[in-house]
Amino acid sequence: MRTKVVAGNWKMNKTAAETRALVAEIRAALGDAGGKAEVVVCPPFTNLQVAAEALKGSKIALGAQNMHWKDAGAFTGEISAAMLRDLGVSHVIIGHSERRQYFAETDATVNEKVKAALAAGLVPIVCVGETLAEREAGKMEAVVTGQVKAGLAGICGCSLAGIVIAYEPVWAIGTGKTATEAQAQEVHALIRKTLADCAGADVAAKVRIQYGGSMNAANAAGLLAQRDIDGGLIGGAALKAADFATIVKAAG
Repeated sequence: MRTKVVAGNWKMNKTAAETRALVAEIRAALGDAGGKAEVVVCPPFTNLQVAAEALKGSKIALGAQNMHWKDAGAFTGEISAAMLRDLGVSHVIIGHSERRQYFAETDATVNEKVKAALAAGLVPIVCVGETLAEREAGKMEAVVTGQVKAGLAGICGCSLAGIVIAYEPVWAIGTGKTATEAQAQEVHALIRKTLADCAGADVAAKVRIQYGGSMNAANAAGLLAQRDIDGGLIGGAALKAADFATIVKAAG
């Protein structure tokens, strides 16, 4: 049995004070004993230290929304894996569609970041997914399998098992649209088959695959009941403690 993992991607939202308040609300809604699911909150870089302090004594993990693949250097505005570890970060989102769309993230840079995250002992949450135009053109399978293979190239099976993959149909992010349970399951199964082809069925069976396209309190239970959906990468609903708690509880 794979432990489900629910991660809240706060994106560019919340001040330090608001972060402290939201973490407190989430802790109150979930209870520090927690459930069966692994829970991660991913605030902006500026709030990681505040969030780490606010999370002390709970089972909720701290994640970052991005990182650079180098340990240090002349990379103005960037953050390294070592810096994240120093703040108590355990997970990091890599290759989110917004990073790909607005900041020229590629499968090659995703691959470099995944390797650097693993080397630093961080859990990479690797995002893959197709645009609406790609889906309507019948390219979904080629796009998703291509991103999985290129993003995880050169990573051995033992390391692959510790990676989380987030399937985020780009057309369902922040639009209010959601893939149907059948559509989501189809792509999650495709991702697991791709992993099996690359690293074997045993490794593929251990990798957790989240759904990341507008999962919310109303649709979470149905999506999370699908065989190959192992959690959610939550956007807007992660900013509302009650909704986020509902999703976590739906995951077990």
